[in-house]
Amino acid sequence: MPTTLVIGATGTVGSALIPDLQRRGHQVRLATRTPTKPEHVALDLLSGAGLDWALQGANRLFLLSPPGHLNQDVLLKPIIDRAAQQGVEKVVLMSAMGADADPTSGLSLAEAHLAHSGLPYAVIRPNWFMQNFHTFWMGSILATNEVQLPVGDAKASFIDARDIAAVAAALLDSTHNNAQAYDLTGPEAIDHATATALISAASGRHIGFRDVTPEQMRPGLLQAGLPADYAEFLLTILSYLKAGYAERTTTAVPDILGRPARPFADYARDYADAWRA
Repeated sequence: MPTTLVIGATGTVGSALIPDLQRRGHQVRLATRTPTKPEHVALDLLSGAGLDWALQGANRLFLLSPPGHLNQDVLLKPIIDRAAQQGVEKVVLMSAMGADADPTSGLSLAEAHLAHSGLPYAVIRPNWFMQNFHTFWMGSILATNEVQLPVGDAKASFIDARDIAAVAAALLDSTHNNAQAYDLTGPEAIDHATATALISAASGRHIGFRDVTPEQMRPGLLQAGLPADYAEFLLTILSYLKAGYAERTTTAVPDILGRPARPFADYARDYADAWRA
């Protein structure tokens, strides 16, 4: 029975990954910065506190960078190095689709460090999460019944976080050295107006979409507590979405899982209660 350390265990992907791994017979070690349950282990990626203990005896590692930080390579490289020293058999790193477009970006540097670490590995690069519509964009929905973003009518191949977790579980369940990156998308590209229409149909609550400017969005990001540099980063990647870079679809999810990726309508139906509340 492999022991798998899941970093970010209480996050959107990590919380879905845990039961997938358990169904595959893994003993899962749940690492989080703020443990709230007895089965959690304390791990602070910013300081490295708890890393050696969390990795002790772990055969597999699911790794991601905490949100709100741009120096992902600074946070992730020490973990990769310690995993190599501890003899971890497989690492799956969650990056982001498009990270490879800029070789100087934090995530791209982290990917390169993993590729040269000697560890068997795979990198998954998901597109924009469907789950953003009931998490990050929920404040705007509650206040205005609208999703307000500076993306126009651009389309994105949104992916369900449950599919990201299922892919990660499949890759972690094998000690095969994939030694490659997989761009993960949903099965179709839709715009935000279509997405909110599907949510409205599923939940019975009318939710619209409004295109706003970056200048209109920036104050809300800062008021929500985002660091200024990360707020600018978010506006930048939203501009890439508006430019069409998130529209591409891939077959990575069905190729790895042997089933289609979930369409947005299924996500809207499964999470309908979130918007009804």
